Amino acid sequence: MTTSIDVLGDLPTTAAHAADLFIATTRRQPEGPVHVVLTGGSTGIAVLRAIGARSSEIDWSRLHVWWGDERFVPAADADRNDRQADEALLAHVPIDAANIHRVAAADGPLGDDPDAAAAAYADELARHAPPGESCPRFAVLMLGVGEEGHTASIFPQSPAATDPNVACAVRDCPKPPPTRVSLTFPTLSAANEVWLMTTGAGKAPAVAQAINGADPLDIPAAGPRGRVLTRWLLDEAAASALPARD
Repeated sequence: MTTSIDVLGDLPTTAAHAADLFIATTRRQPEGPVHVVLTGGSTGIAVLRAIGARSSEIDWSRLHVWWGDERFVPAADADRNDRQADEALLAHVPIDAANIHRVAAADGPLGDDPDAAAAAYADELARHAPPGESCPRFAVLMLGVGEEGHTASIFPQSPAATDPNVACAVRDCPKPPPTRVSLTFPTLSAANEVWLMTTGAGKAPAVAQAINGADPLDIPAAGPRGRVLTRWLLDEAAASALPARD
């Protein structure tokens, strides 16, 4: 397993670089479905917009789209990661709706039950998994990093950090909305490539701690690692607490 750190000048150049990498990585995958995991947040959505600007370079018929976490709110709520991704990218590209795998909403058929939503998401992941595995072998799994070090919806000292299931309900999150559904560390680390993408000086301390091997219970961004590659995509501000690089 390799770790790489890509430091770009600012958010637009970080997003453009991530789009370059996404296109190259998805295009070199072997025949068959290509499973990718998207993330929200300001950096994640900027990346999706950058991908959308070059959407003609992607074979959307092969892609299956998932999310590392979702805010457990009604389907039309602007806080949902999938709604933001629709607006930034998915509503504008020729992807089959059946290949977009959404977490159940709080007003959906499962009702206001995040545990049921997490279990249903785990079942959906299992349906697309190779034999003997619990989820697809994701080609790319994108994650953001919060100022306190959270990633997906796993916050510091959260029970989600030690949950052994494929996906779990997360309650009492310190940032609104308080109830969410998240993939767990074992599932987040099932990807061939994990990309941790973030920008801004407020993220610098958490980024440095995560890269330097912090306890994932304290800094959850230290937890997910790709089977082949863990890639950090940072602007100069987010990388400012790292040692100087030649």
